[in-house]
Amino acid sequence: MSDNIPLDIQVDIIKRLPVKSLIQFRSVSKAWKSRIDSSDFITRYDAQHTQPQHVLVNYKDVDLRQQKYVSILDDDTFPRNKVYVTVSLLAIMLKYSSIIGSSRGLFCLYGNYRKGHEGPVSATGRAVIWNPSIRKSVDVIVPNVACWKRYNRVYETTLGFGVCRETNDPKIVKITHIYRAMDIINDVPWQVEVFSLSGRVWRRPRSNVPRTSIRFGDFKVFKDGFLYWLGRDTIVRNGGLSEYYLIISFDMTSEEFKEVKLPDSLAYYQCLTMCKLRESVVVVKLELERTRVFSVWRMDDGVANSFTKILSINAEGSSLSIMAFRKTGKPIFNMIRELGIIRTRPEFSIHPYTETLLLLDHPDFVIYNKAKRYIAKWKARNRRLLKHSSNV
Repeated sequence: MSDNIPLDIQVDIIKRLPVKSLIQFRSVSKAWKSRIDSSDFITRYDAQHTQPQHVLVNYKDVDLRQQKYVSILDDDTFPRNKVYVTVSLLAIMLKYSSIIGSSRGLFCLYGNYRKGHEGPVSATGRAVIWNPSIRKSVDVIVPNVACWKRYNRVYETTLGFGVCRETNDPKIVKITHIYRAMDIINDVPWQVEVFSLSGRVWRRPRSNVPRTSIRFGDFKVFKDGFLYWLGRDTIVRNGGLSEYYLIISFDMTSEEFKEVKLPDSLAYYQCLTMCKLRESVVVVKLELERTRVFSVWRMDDGVANSFTKILSINAEGSSLSIMAFRKTGKPIFNMIRELGIIRTRPEFSIHPYTETLLLLDHPDFVIYNKAKRYIAKWKARNRRLLKHSSNV
């Protein structure tokens, strides 16, 4: 840019650029790279720049036997405008991986080490925090993961992910809780640990923990600095034990848990899921299984029993389920062929997101373990994987 334009005005101009253009702009000069890579610029850019929404689809290609990631622009062209995303090598190294959460354009994948590569022993996992927009990732060793036999498990480890809205600090929440064995449930303590990218170490928060009788489910949503789980608890009702649904929230800033009660029409119903609709947390209820009628209930500011039914969706004559919602509010069903993707197994996941610069000020390809930072040794030895990674 011209030297006659004040620097502050130049910064305001480049803040209007999309993420990919900014990444290219960093190569103009060392001064601009330093400015764009600064934490202050990243924070201001995310706060001021409205990015178009995308949908990330994760599936397994049955022919290549590989995990694939496709980013689809969520606009009037949906789903035609899609791009196959270059996968982080750290993510490729994961075995049986899955996306455990997304927040502010970052994704958190969890799995184990692939056979043949150095890594922790059993009861230790790996989480990869990944920004597909700028192709950066960091690896976090997850210790003390509850292991169990398939039909005889007592403990379960649940993971959640989100970005603190006050500090822009990505955090992973690990909860080890009881799975069954009701006779000993009161004698088994909870274990809650939090990993923050700034702190680089797992630690136990000082705040409260939920009741030990609560079981966490697979459905979780991150919104406005809070992580929400759809969970279950057991109470004595009508002379016997009865399970009911509730929502457990975790504040990423104060690191406190709270419970959100569902109305009885939802709490004691079996077919519930939870996802995000625009900027709201919604509970989706399958009203009638044979005719596939879904009702969508919006949670109003996390207030107990404050849920409003906002729409009904008729999917009669099919076995569809709602997986996510587009920016327009239109549901995305579990029909991957409608997204123009073939050669896949039925299992896949969908995650709406917007592009971000988060992780730009962090070194790439780093492993965090016990507060120490390691540059992954695989990078020098696995040229084949690196070549494969660049062609995905």
